[in-house]
Amino acid sequence: MPMSTEARPPAAFGVREQDDTNVARVGQSHTRIDGPLKVCGLAEYPGDVSLPGMAHAALAVSAIARGRVTWIGRDVAEAMPGVLMILTHEDVGDAIGPVDHLMEGGWANSSWRPLASPDIRYAGQIVAMVVAETSAVAAAAAAALRIGYAGQSPVATLFDPRCETARLADVSAAHQDRRKGDLDAAIANAAVRVDSRYTTPIQHHNPIELPSTTCRWDGDQLTVYEPTRYLGAAQHGLASQLGIAPEQVRIISRFIGGHFGGKLALSQHTAICALAARRLGRPVRLAVSRRDQFTVANHRTETSHRIRLGATPDGRLLGVGHDAATASSRFDAFAMEGTDVSTALYAAVTVAGEERLGRVDRNTPGPMRAPPEVPFLFALESAMDELAHALALDPIELRRRNDTMVDPVTGKSFTTRALIRCFDAAAPAFGWSDRRPQPRATLRNGWWVGHGCAAAARPVKIGPAVIHVAQDATGAVRVEAAHHEIGNGLYTLLATLASERLGVPLDRVTVALGDTALPPAGISGGSATTTSLANALAEACEALLRMPEGARDVRFDYLPAGATPAALDDLRAGHIKLLPGSADKLAWTFGAHMVEVRVHAATGEVRVPRHVGAFAAGRVLNPMTARNQYLGGMAWGLSSALFERTEIDPRTGVYMNRDLGEYLVPTFADIAGQTVIMVPDDDPAVNPQAVKGLGEIGIIGVAAAVANAVFNATGARIRDLPIRPEAALG
Repeated sequence: MPMSTEARPPAAFGVREQDDTNVARVGQSHTRIDGPLKVCGLAEYPGDVSLPGMAHAALAVSAIARGRVTWIGRDVAEAMPGVLMILTHEDVGDAIGPVDHLMEGGWANSSWRPLASPDIRYAGQIVAMVVAETSAVAAAAAAALRIGYAGQSPVATLFDPRCETARLADVSAAHQDRRKGDLDAAIANAAVRVDSRYTTPIQHHNPIELPSTTCRWDGDQLTVYEPTRYLGAAQHGLASQLGIAPEQVRIISRFIGGHFGGKLALSQHTAICALAARRLGRPVRLAVSRRDQFTVANHRTETSHRIRLGATPDGRLLGVGHDAATASSRFDAFAMEGTDVSTALYAAVTVAGEERLGRVDRNTPGPMRAPPEVPFLFALESAMDELAHALALDPIELRRRNDTMVDPVTGKSFTTRALIRCFDAAAPAFGWSDRRPQPRATLRNGWWVGHGCAAAARPVKIGPAVIHVAQDATGAVRVEAAHHEIGNGLYTLLATLASERLGVPLDRVTVALGDTALPPAGISGGSATTTSLANALAEACEALLRMPEGARDVRFDYLPAGATPAALDDLRAGHIKLLPGSADKLAWTFGAHMVEVRVHAATGEVRVPRHVGAFAAGRVLNPMTARNQYLGGMAWGLSSALFERTEIDPRTGVYMNRDLGEYLVPTFADIAGQTVIMVPDDDPAVNPQAVKGLGEIGIIGVAAAVANAVFNATGARIRDLPIRPEAALG
């Protein structure tokens, strides 16, 4: 869908020399060009598509976590007026082929095929899909199915004593544990030590837009409307599952109503919907319910951590140890490694990091915004606060004394290192100098008041991309890429870049995204969208300007520094290909959080009236949308600290709070004063456009800052998230 208003009359055209006030300038704030479409309800999301003759589908899911389906009673459902088709493992079987997980060289968010056999591997697994004339009939018929099971006792969580774990280095050839020196000896000889354990819970993405799929066949050509953050993976994976060529599959997803990692790639329900549409001979839409999205989509897995710190009396780190464990399904070895960040953030004489993976009877987890850094840095930054308290040292000063320009394990230097500059920018804005270091020192009107801080850090990612830029004889420009507008302002960003680079008024630029008919682009994740596409578009515009004036176009293959041409082959095949921001150095974004909490002395209720975040994330292309992303990340960090936890029945493996009534998220009233500071971070070494991506840095470290502030307020040290009132009371 074109994103500029094409009905406007042509404007005067010139290239570069044109001094037109309508030419956009990168680095200035610009309102979203797709804003009017969204606020007027005209932006077409995948679930808005309505096709002639469309039937509707609903899912029936497993009530047990481990075992087999023994029988299915269909008679009541089949007798309902309007029911058109019921698909179970008896009807599907091998009609849908296997594909591997996206992170293991495949395309899917899970390698498990739910209707391939009667086997049950997790509660909420799809066991049937009903297609009917209306969504209401489909849902009623799915609920009327009677399903018998032969069940086994599941291992539901990482914390189940029966859960077996293995070293991640033994499970994944790509993972290496980090070691430098003799950590045990360094800790034993340290004057001050911290040895603490921390946990984070299962959490689920709960975007307002739920998963949906609408499939239509035109002969042997399949068109799918589905919110996904990796069109290429959905296209190639679905083609493989159905035994057709990728060219026969078109995925359209022009807008996504939030994904945050949940709409990872090819979902388990997509091929079932496509199969139903082909057998029925008419379009079929499946709208996944809020309850079912807890198992159809991914989630953040629970984690456990042991942090060991040893320091000299003046606070120099002699040792940093981080042992971590995460959980995955029995059929996918999915793990988001995080000790590469936690053991490189500060200078240390000795370092040891080990990660383990436990297998549980649940659906495969996936990335959730700032996937490893959120839980891993909650543990590290909480431990750093414990160490600062033991040393009677200001927490910022402790970090200052252990700042480093090199990774203590590899010796690689950072392209820029703005961590302390972030703390120095946040401290005066917050009023950190007024903090009272002694816990339980300030009681105001029945509320304990405390202040806490924490660091944020994240490696930069970048990927290959193919982008098409065309300019017609009137000077109008069109930019095309099969990337995704997930709410981050990508349409506006690309239009702004093209406007400035080509000297064309912003209203003469059209941007097309979200369609596999466009040039292939990578996954929307890892804060890599801007780093990849901004550099690709800049080079494409330069190539266009080298052509003779008049109608001209260029299809540009962008390869980041250090990438081989094979990366473009992977991209065209729908495989994930994100690379480090720098081939020979560490390219990271940094941030500092400072929060004030108030803990009610009688009830333990925790409120956060003030939150200051300072961030250094390279060149900021649009300060307005950047600020919005930071604010959203900070709010979600508060949510992670105080609200979010997926409750699971350890006996059955069933998620218990699969709705927005009991899965708690903050409301507007819970988010009080937020201040964002953008710290300059000129980093020409990271990439030609000096951008680093900022979509995820805002959430990292917030939970630790809140927990540290609760300790300062009440003296209760919180090591398990979320922070509940009873824990805050100590």
